[in-house]
Amino acid sequence: MELLMYEHLDALRVRGYSEFTVKNRLVHIGFFIEWAYEHGLREPIEVTRPVLERYQRYLFFYRKKNGEPLTFRSQHARLVPLRVWFRWMTRQNHILHNPASEIDLPRLGRTLPKTILSVEEVERIMTLCEVEEPIGLRNRAILETIYATGLRRLEVVRLKLFDLQLDRGLILVNQGKGKKDRYVPIGERAAAWLRKYIAEARPQLAIEPDDFTAFLTADGEPFSRDHLTYVVKERIDAAKTGKGGACHLLRHCMATHMHENGADIRFIQQILGHEDIKTTQIYTQVALRALQQVYAATHPAAFIEPGCAPSLPAPKGFLSGNPAAEALAAALERDAAEDREETGD
Repeated sequence: MELLMYEHLDALRVRGYSEFTVKNRLVHIGFFIEWAYEHGLREPIEVTRPVLERYQRYLFFYRKKNGEPLTFRSQHARLVPLRVWFRWMTRQNHILHNPASEIDLPRLGRTLPKTILSVEEVERIMTLCEVEEPIGLRNRAILETIYATGLRRLEVVRLKLFDLQLDRGLILVNQGKGKKDRYVPIGERAAAWLRKYIAEARPQLAIEPDDFTAFLTADGEPFSRDHLTYVVKERIDAAKTGKGGACHLLRHCMATHMHENGADIRFIQQILGHEDIKTTQIYTQVALRALQQVYAATHPAAFIEPGCAPSLPAPKGFLSGNPAAEALAAALERDAAEDREETGD
């Protein structure tokens, strides 16, 4: 099975799959092969549909080191490469029948982003960068670029100087996800910070031979994906918004803020590089400003009418030593008193 796995991975490379995808398949198929060896299975022909169903139950009851189960998305990610692998083995006549053809995959729900930064919070993150220093200026340029364009983490890492067409207000994403090129618009503010970084900070970071990678580490090398995540997360945490995240959070914010301000979902799909518009439609559920406006304009109980304001005591211990809470309670009490005077209660 292991030899056939490596032959399958080579076939993926020949067909143009990215090395990231190949490594991902290696990990997930390897999990199954390890499990199969523990159960005395050595040959693909020994793997039947009941065996795969047993493996699927194993994934369902598996517990990680912290005691948590695998999510349905993780179980799904481990089963899909098996289906592809067994289909390939069948077509190559390594096995006569595909035992994975009728396996039922776990149903996946569509989850919303857990946190979205407001425009004010994004601005706070940007302004905290110490742009007097080369690293701080680089960080500001990175944050501005991700928020302005919605680029994926790997797309930012691979960005080259000759991909920046700032005079046209565009960035060329060269061989993005799915090995597809696309142009992405970039705003004037982000372009200005990029120009400043390229002119002032990058020459201090670059070392020979220079491969023209846009964003460089303190050592003058291209970023790894994990390093870029660390840098962006550190800047977001420094703003103390109480919301966690990194590169993908800014990508979510870009799409959500554009949609809230009236951008058509099809244009956002093009910018983000989504193959299926259903992936982009998640932002119609996150962009809630229009929904809130309609609710406020139409729901009878959207606002408190005079005389209807509740006078509830604060929870025990809530006001003690809390000036902001005391001021809020006093203001609520004044409003309630005014309501009582107007209504005669």
